[in-house]
Amino acid sequence: MSNLTKLPGIRVDAANPNHHLWDNHGTWFLHYTVHPTPFTKERIRRSLGTKDVKVARERRDAFFAHLASEATKAAANAGARKDAAA
Repeated sequence: MSNLTKLPGIRVDAANPNHHLWDNHGTWFLHYTVHPTPFTKERIRRSLGTKDVKVARERRDAFFAHLASEATKAAANAGARKDAAA
C-alpha cells in the first residue's frame, strides 16, 4: 500500500494488511470515509466482488493507486490553471 502515502487524507495501519477491507458474509468490500466538506463525512463501501482476501487486497491497492493518480492529475491541472492566470 505504498501508493496510499501519496494521498494525505488516507489513513493506513501498516500492521494490518486488511486495512480498509471489510468481510460481509464472505464477500470482501472496500470501506473508507470521505469528507466532501470540512463539516461532513460520508462512509463508502464498495464491493470488491471476491471472496478471496488476496484478490481483495490487490483490488484495494489498485483502487487507491487510481485515486492517487487522479489526485496527482488534478493537482497538476490546478497548477497549470494558476500559472495561466498569472
